[in-house]
Amino acid sequence: METLKEKIARVVNEEIAVVPYDPRWPQMFAEERRHLFSCLPSDLVKRIEHFGSTAVPGLAAKPIVDMLVEVTSLAETRQRIAPLLEAQGYDYFWRPTWGEATPPFYAWFIKRDQHGSRTHHIHMVEAEFEHWERLLFRDYLIAHPEIAREYGALKQQLAGMYQTDRVAYTQAKTEFIRRITEQAKRFSHDSRWSGSK
Repeated sequence: METLKEKIARVVNEEIAVVPYDPRWPQMFAEERRHLFSCLPSDLVKRIEHFGSTAVPGLAAKPIVDMLVEVTSLAETRQRIAPLLEAQGYDYFWRPTWGEATPPFYAWFIKRDQHGSRTHHIHMVEAEFEHWERLLFRDYLIAHPEIAREYGALKQQLAGMYQTDRVAYTQAKTEFIRRITEQAKRFSHDSRWSGSK
């Protein structure tokens, strides 16, 4: 039986590949969204969003669909959702938002295909979690293709540098993501303000 430490080591050292945009990604999201709504407790699961690079048309990405799921209770998610998805073959982790063992924690699932390759990352958080800012980042990249291209080039460079180190790859993207998210917040605020005139 694989220990948690062994499971984490296996997952973080899996190879990183950034590939050209695949127009099937939105359909993969839609199919998984339907599946989750059909099999998970409706009193716990509220909205499900597609985020990350696979949600941005034309953007190169790791071929893994990122999904953000709003749940009413993470404690209930651990008790009621995690066993359901683990029984279906999903990998489950109780994961820190930033850094090692740094709260707040959230429920994270990996779905794989029949060959063992990752197809979906499912992030389950409550409504007040900062993860929802990732939708601003997504929308900003969609609205600003030149920034999306810059981000795609950065990811391809980092994937070459950190081919089997997912932690280092993610950390190396963080400053870019934070900077663009701040721009996205200002853009969103300015757009709302100008729209209210």
